Amino acid sequence: MTRFDKSPGQGGHAVEVRGLVKHYGETKALDGVDLDVREGTVLGVLGPNGAGKTTLVRCLSTLIVPDSGTATVAGFDVVRQPRQLRRTIGLTGQYASVDEKLSGWENLYMIGRLLDLSRSDARKRADEMLERFSLTEAGRRPAMQYSGGMRRRLDLAASMIGHPSVLYLDEPTTGLDPRTRNEVWDEVHRMVAEGVTVLLTTQYMEEAEQLASELTVIDRGKVIAKGKVDELKAKVGGRTLKIRPTDPNTLPDMARALAEAGLDGVAGSQAVPDEGLLYVPILSDEQLTAVVGLLGARGYAIADLGTHLPSLDEVFLAITGQKSSSTAAEDEVTEVAA
Repeated sequence: MTRFDKSPGQGGHAVEVRGLVKHYGETKALDGVDLDVREGTVLGVLGPNGAGKTTLVRCLSTLIVPDSGTATVAGFDVVRQPRQLRRTIGLTGQYASVDEKLSGWENLYMIGRLLDLSRSDARKRADEMLERFSLTEAGRRPAMQYSGGMRRRLDLAASMIGHPSVLYLDEPTTGLDPRTRNEVWDEVHRMVAEGVTVLLTTQYMEEAEQLASELTVIDRGKVIAKGKVDELKAKVGGRTLKIRPTDPNTLPDMARALAEAGLDGVAGSQAVPDEGLLYVPILSDEQLTAVVGLLGARGYAIADLGTHLPSLDEVFLAITGQKSSSTAAEDEVTEVAA
């Protein structure tokens, strides 16, 4: 599986949101949301179903008007300058929104004309996007004959027709098979390399880790956590030092030596003979150095060691109190298999 480099953008913020509020009757879908997306990066917006992710995207893409708060995208106010803003953004929703009776090429050409491209420019851009998204051979076939993955790629192509500087991807890989999902990830990577700023909503932890430079976690309309992936992991569970001694028989003695030394935080050290590992909770770099130094001074030979952060699924569960959709699906499969 491809792992992408996610270097920060060179400019300022392409998206700035302050105190955004949206009600649906008595329900606050958004309850004072603040977030920033740096130019040329991917911000992953995570949250359980009903957290407010799609409402946020709909506000930022001018499809609905927030009740209060401010938001600027690419320098345009989402409420006061919607027409100008629409020319600078692209949107791919949870489900492909193409016209199934039209061919792939006709869908792209129509969108180009709606964006005020000339006939020749719209034709040229449609051809370019079909080639870019590997749809040239299928370009003249009705979209209703496309597979789910092809429709998703056509939807992404449509969102890029107008050369957007900011792209919203609202759970773009929902329902896709792993191969097609990786193809979508590759394309997002290419877009960001070209300078596009992406706001990605997802419930897939693997997707967030693969694509996002930074994360914002929303629950019940509120931002409850934000930061880089490793920063959120460190906040939730800290690091664990995994030590593999050359002689597995020394594991109990090593654990006892650490306990007797009285080092901060190592009381929870655990020897796991079946794995041949000693797990030591690490609170700081100084503590890590002290643990390794103590074991070396006591003459224990170490074959391997490394640190481990909690998974993003574990972070999601700890922050929201709910499992991500991917974890829940795995649990469901396990229960059925059992």
